[in-house]
Amino acid sequence: MKVFFSVIVIFIVSFHQVIFAQTVEKNRVIILSDIEADPDDTQSFVRLFLYSNQIDIKGIVATTSCWMQTQINPTSIEKIIEAYAKVHSNLIQHESGYPEAEQLKSLVKKGLSVYGMQGVGKGKDSEGSDWIIKILEEDDERPLWISVWGGVNTLAQSLHKIKETKTPKEAKRLIEKLRVYTISDQDDSGIWIRNNFPNLFYIVSPGDDYGSATWIAINSFIKGTDNQTISNSWIAENIQQNHGPLGAVYPDVAWGVEGDTPAFLSLIPNGLNVAEHPEWGAWGGRYEWYKPDFSKTKKGGSPVEIAPETRAIWTDAIDNYTPYLQNDYGRAVKKDTVSFNDNKATLWRWRNDFQNDFAARMDWCTQTYEEANHPPVAVLSHPSEITIKSGEGFGLDARNSYDPDGDNLSFLWFHYAEVSSLKTEITFTPENAYGAYFKAPNVDKKETFHIILKVSDKGTPQLTRYRRILIHVIP
Repeated sequence: MKVFFSVIVIFIVSFHQVIFAQTVEKNRVIILSDIEADPDDTQSFVRLFLYSNQIDIKGIVATTSCWMQTQINPTSIEKIIEAYAKVHSNLIQHESGYPEAEQLKSLVKKGLSVYGMQGVGKGKDSEGSDWIIKILEEDDERPLWISVWGGVNTLAQSLHKIKETKTPKEAKRLIEKLRVYTISDQDDSGIWIRNNFPNLFYIVSPGDDYGSATWIAINSFIKGTDNQTISNSWIAENIQQNHGPLGAVYPDVAWGVEGDTPAFLSLIPNGLNVAEHPEWGAWGGRYEWYKPDFSKTKKGGSPVEIAPETRAIWTDAIDNYTPYLQNDYGRAVKKDTVSFNDNKATLWRWRNDFQNDFAARMDWCTQTYEEANHPPVAVLSHPSEITIKSGEGFGLDARNSYDPDGDNLSFLWFHYAEVSSLKTEITFTPENAYGAYFKAPNVDKKETFHIILKVSDKGTPQLTRYRRILIHVIP
């Protein structure tokens, strides 16, 4: 009977995966990593490979950075892949699509063992820079994300070669497919790229003042809120120990846990993340398109040259965030009495969700499907883009949401005001049921606002998925 039940569970999960796969296009990505400059690159690779069935990894390039200027370490990446190989057979019991370890190994490439702009120019091609061009030239119209965890000179050389060897029309076509997210500036080729390719899609907290960057929120201690999921004890229990070979290679924190992970977090399909819209907010933070004020740029501790931006970039945005808390009596949730207003809130507001998601996937390395937790599926009973009239009421409905493990579900509807043209507060009645009612504000012109549905299970660890609803209000 148990065998029959297990077969039915696997069939249902596989069916749901097929349906989900039909509606979500995987984001393509090439990773540039200065692995061994800091243990956090190894940490980020452990997480990345656990999502390798949901992100289309097209290349992994070992590079230098300001912290490791004459050395690259591709073999360190291969050792993590060897650990992944040992848990691959268990991972595919939980979700389909995990690539074989040998496929991932074939994607590991070398950049030049030189610092920054010393590796950019005629005759300075590398295995990594040529690989970026090769993937760009493939017959695939999806954008190609370059997730930069260290120096960016390998990409700079690719761009240099494209400019020198392609027609202007072809160069434009290739560059328009690129999407870059760099963890601040870790060599002097980042500012060169931004100055010389003014139309390139580029996300960065510029300079080397890491303490002011959005990405640092992944490991920042935020006073007045829960920081448990980035504690060393939580990491030891949920990631490192008793979680198989991948957990065993996840190193202790030296500077900050997983400082590079935000460069790919927003590529994970979770119902909230829309990689093409950094201004909408996602697990990797929120960014707006503008030219930063150089007079406010602080100098950090690295040798990277700090220079004024000559163009607009995708960079730090600010959220005014008030967390919801569990309520012991009455309505199950209540708003905190403390609010936060800064760029870091755009990222850490989702931190417990993405840390729990990581912990669940670490469980998949060793546990059976029946033992582990799996994310709920958030389902709307109406379109995700709706037009209503000024002052009109509307009922939101997520009653068909479900959990593959049969867990009880919690719901939360909230207005993401910072990403809406309409900043007026929206009240939901109630905000924590599968159905909620709201009334559109009175408007004089068309306005658009974003409603986020957050669906969380009550499994261990608690897992969350989202749906984003665009509401257009017309007079």
